[in-house]
Amino acid sequence: MKLGFFTMPMHPPGRNYTQTLKEDREAVLLADRLGFCEAFIGEHVTDVCESIPSCLTFIASLAHETKQIKLGSGTVNLPNNHPAQVAAHVAMVDHMLEGRFLFGIGPGGLRSDMEALGNLDCDRNAMFVEAIDQILALWNGEAPYNLKGQFWNISTEKTLIREAGQGVMVKPYQQPHPPIVVTVVVPHSKGLMAAAQRGWTPISANFLQPTWVATHWPMYERGCALGGRTAVRSDWRVCKSIFVADDDATARRYARSVEGPYGFYFWNLLTKRRAHGSVDIFKHDLGLADSAVTVDYVLDRLVICGSVNSVVDQLLSFCETVGDFGTLLYCGHDWADPRLARRSMELMAEKVMPAVNAAMGKAARAA
Repeated sequence: MKLGFFTMPMHPPGRNYTQTLKEDREAVLLADRLGFCEAFIGEHVTDVCESIPSCLTFIASLAHETKQIKLGSGTVNLPNNHPAQVAAHVAMVDHMLEGRFLFGIGPGGLRSDMEALGNLDCDRNAMFVEAIDQILALWNGEAPYNLKGQFWNISTEKTLIREAGQGVMVKPYQQPHPPIVVTVVVPHSKGLMAAAQRGWTPISANFLQPTWVATHWPMYERGCALGGRTAVRSDWRVCKSIFVADDDATARRYARSVEGPYGFYFWNLLTKRRAHGSVDIFKHDLGLADSAVTVDYVLDRLVICGSVNSVVDQLLSFCETVGDFGTLLYCGHDWADPRLARRSMELMAEKVMPAVNAAMGKAARAA
């Protein structure tokens, strides 16, 4: 199993924005030094807590300071952007990274973004599908373009000057395009099946109960079969909120406290979900009353924390529930204590993952 990184990011609203941007960059640079294989960055336009409005811009700022890590959009929210702009921007970033780019896409989940950008009441799934179809058509086609859709029309027929470059789109570094990744946030996702049919690979979100994460693999298998290919478990990424410390008491105090950075993260998500009556994804049992879904409940069930040995045991138990997957994405949280936050990533890369892989290898040989 490989180790990657995923950050939305999420910071308390009172923090200095300049400093949190530096912190977010430092987390990715640290992941690169520690040998994390990839890092995905989220984007949100109208939120001072989820405070990166353009993941592509953020990724571009890291292109020449990272050495081996792949960088992914997590995700570009397609209904909020013009497809031609996304196609050009992604192609440029892919060239800056010389192929170390992963194109994460989604319809977007922040309702204030939808309202501000005028598509709150639109069919955002239809917008999402049209946008990616047009992006791929731009990359695969030749100028002049003439794409007509329900939401966007893209043409350079009237203004093409081919010899001067006008009206011609840049193509990505990776051909025919960067790998496409989708984030899955609901159980038994039909959207995942459709994505798999098109050859895209999934990330299961960190705020889903393990029993619901386990529903993603069968849907991915069915989608791959419809697309005429075999599903490979190494293509499946699973994100998880994890905190590792040198002792269990420190880990519990930092990651299981409602007042801590993990507590703030899940309070924020829970507050937003509760505002539009959608807290079921946090429940281990759908019969549980909404009022029982407290921050303490979520922290207890969705955060893995402890010393190295404790985290190894919890991760192995988690893997038994959800099944085998290829990449564990360590979820980035606010660095309320930078020393402890860095130490957690170091222990995760240097101690936890080698032990997890050794235990899984031993179990496989025994079988």
